Amino acid sequence: MKKYLLSLTLSLLFIPIVLWGQNTSAKSLSSRLDTLIKYQLPAGSNVGISVYDLTTGKSLYTYQSDKLSRPASTMKLLTTITALARPDADEPFKTEVWYQGVIERDTLKGDIYVVGGYDPEFDDEALDSLVNTVSRFPFSVIAGNVYGDVSMKDSIYWGSGWAWDDTPASYQPYLSPLMLNKGLVTVTASPGEKGEMANIECVPASSYYTVTNETQSRTPSAGRFGVSRDWLQNGNNVIIKGNVESKRIGTVNIYSSQDFFMHTFLERLQAKGIQCPAGYAFNELQKDSLSVQMALFETSTQDVVNQIMKESDNLNAQALLCRLGAQATGKKRISDEDGLSAIRKQIKALGGDADNYKLADGCGLSNYNYISPDLLVSFLKFAYSRTDVFQKLYKALPIGGVDGTLKYRMQRGTPSHKNVHAKTGSFTAINCLAGYLRAANGHEVAFAIMNQNVLSGAKARAFQDAVCDEVIK
Repeated sequence: MKKYLLSLTLSLLFIPIVLWGQNTSAKSLSSRLDTLIKYQLPAGSNVGISVYDLTTGKSLYTYQSDKLSRPASTMKLLTTITALARPDADEPFKTEVWYQGVIERDTLKGDIYVVGGYDPEFDDEALDSLVNTVSRFPFSVIAGNVYGDVSMKDSIYWGSGWAWDDTPASYQPYLSPLMLNKGLVTVTASPGEKGEMANIECVPASSYYTVTNETQSRTPSAGRFGVSRDWLQNGNNVIIKGNVESKRIGTVNIYSSQDFFMHTFLERLQAKGIQCPAGYAFNELQKDSLSVQMALFETSTQDVVNQIMKESDNLNAQALLCRLGAQATGKKRISDEDGLSAIRKQIKALGGDADNYKLADGCGLSNYNYISPDLLVSFLKFAYSRTDVFQKLYKALPIGGVDGTLKYRMQRGTPSHKNVHAKTGSFTAINCLAGYLRAANGHEVAFAIMNQNVLSGAKARAFQDAVCDEVIK
């Protein structure tokens, strides 16, 4: 009996000690993060933070976590998680070539359609593959028309709230269901003799654009190397300027993406010896008994998501948003609003009120997006609860100090090194980080840090990394 009473007494004493230890740990983290905010948050800026322990199912820390903030590219988390949660999430992105008509002797008596499925990873090699497959059909003359079918999406080529003067930057291409090389020309400049023009190579090769080479090799007085075009006139004269000391690579968007695709497709068919009409047009394929699929190129959803997360690719996120809208509605001529409506439904399903937020695009490039750290964490919690969603998302997220947009942060020797898998987001005065981390006690944690009105990106990133270090400890 005395042994029993002694054991009971010790047990009762031990329980408060354990609970006190847990509370002390939570209070200690709160105290440390409060201190970081007080002393390391860049002057004049604001921040919202939400930290949630997925292992225990408890909030670890919040600071202005319900306040609205511009998410920048962390908006991609909402788009991607909503898309991956659909039962048809694994459907690949497709680019197809069809003909309507009949082949008699050496002539196709009918029309060719290139049907765009908004594949953001469709590149120069993919185009050659498509053209090679078409060229193996038993005709060398097209006695009809060549059409591009861009009916999947509406005709608006930029997202709501995108800045007009961000063009011709590569992160803001002209959006279309027919994208070639992400709507960009990649320029490689190699130096020659001092003072001479550099050697220029452009991919994809196409007569759709022209090139003006104003570079000088190994001549510092020539100024900084740069690639642009006559974008104010919607022209496609690619202008390359500046000093080329060593191999340099630049990119520039092209106006417009669907014309760039179709012009180059037709040009390469002609290079295969196929007599084609002089030009192309745009028209929707209406399939009938004379419709035959000639070629198909597919890109997996995982490949698209990898680029969205690892490299923060805006085009890929917009393509996923459009595909989300198409899957949710079953219609064509999808607008961003169709995809955003699906995200709002997901917010409601998670117990939130979509009217409390402003969603403008799928990638976060828009200045009109307003969400909160709490909303980001609610999506991360949902993804974690769905193994099928979490596996695809987690493998795509940048890893601290290892790859993607976190490659040069959270270096070896810091607690966050290899322990943070998160999406970055930044443009002028905005810097955000949201994702998952593994704490020193083995717990999985979801978090969102949204720095606002911060002109120094370096200081904002240092603050975020310090927050992650403290949560991991």
